[in-house]
Amino acid sequence: MHVFVTGGTGTIGSAVVTELLEGGHTVLALARSDKSAQALTDAGARVLRGQLADLDVLRAGAGQADGVISLAFGSDYSTAEALERSIAEESAAMAALGEELVGSDRPIVTVSGTPWVPGRAATEADPLPTEGPVAARARSVTALLDLATRGVRATAVRMPRTVHNEGKGGFAGLLTDQARRTGVVGYPGDGTQRWPAVHARDAAVLFRLALESAPAGTAWHAVADEGDAVRDIAAVIGRRLGLPVEPVPQENFGPFGPIFATDQPATSAHTREVLGWQPKHPSLLEDLENVRP
Repeated sequence: MHVFVTGGTGTIGSAVVTELLEGGHTVLALARSDKSAQALTDAGARVLRGQLADLDVLRAGAGQADGVISLAFGSDYSTAEALERSIAEESAAMAALGEELVGSDRPIVTVSGTPWVPGRAATEADPLPTEGPVAARARSVTALLDLATRGVRATAVRMPRTVHNEGKGGFAGLLTDQARRTGVVGYPGDGTQRWPAVHARDAAVLFRLALESAPAGTAWHAVADEGDAVRDIAAVIGRRLGLPVEPVPQENFGPFGPIFATDQPATSAHTREVLGWQPKHPSLLEDLENVRP
């Protein structure tokens, strides 16, 4: 299969590109900079130059592909307004990619987050949240899945709060980065809230499986660890960095504060049973042992 990929140089995307190529597919990947283009070329992908906001470029990429994996997302999470802009850009891109595939029965796999459900682990059957800082993203993902009725094999892979590789990435990575800036490994709330996690290379396998065989209109959970307590995550980071660990106001984490403070375990039992996905790489707490001062 010839696959068009956006976001192919991120923590998830770089692993997805490698997984696709190793699985016998060819890859055309969007690149907005010379550095990204070189990384993709070195990995073995063809490059399509452009920005996520270049909707005509996205349509051209999708038009020449047998399937699409949409992963690109803005990198500025500093304010609620910046997050809102990134979500709006991603939503427009997904809509353009989906419309290009209407009536073709070709697959498109997009990414979203696992939902949170009070009192239990979220499952693949639970809807995405319609309120909160990422509600607009949920609406755009739902709109893409609705294209299943218009001849698009649209699916979504829901990612946990931390997608990690070599101790980097996700919410745990944000804790680490902030700790390096402030000299304290801070966490919101009492630290008993749980975050699910997955290794990027395991997540990449699920994206390939969804692209190859997942039915239209379905959502899947890339969850390897159902939920580690945030204070346990912070404790490993603190030990590796040699820094104190303590609770801090959730406002310290900007627009992600309310999400950081929420208990949000998730399960992937249905995904494993139906698609045969089996995570094999280190857990989050194991992988955080790679964090260096």
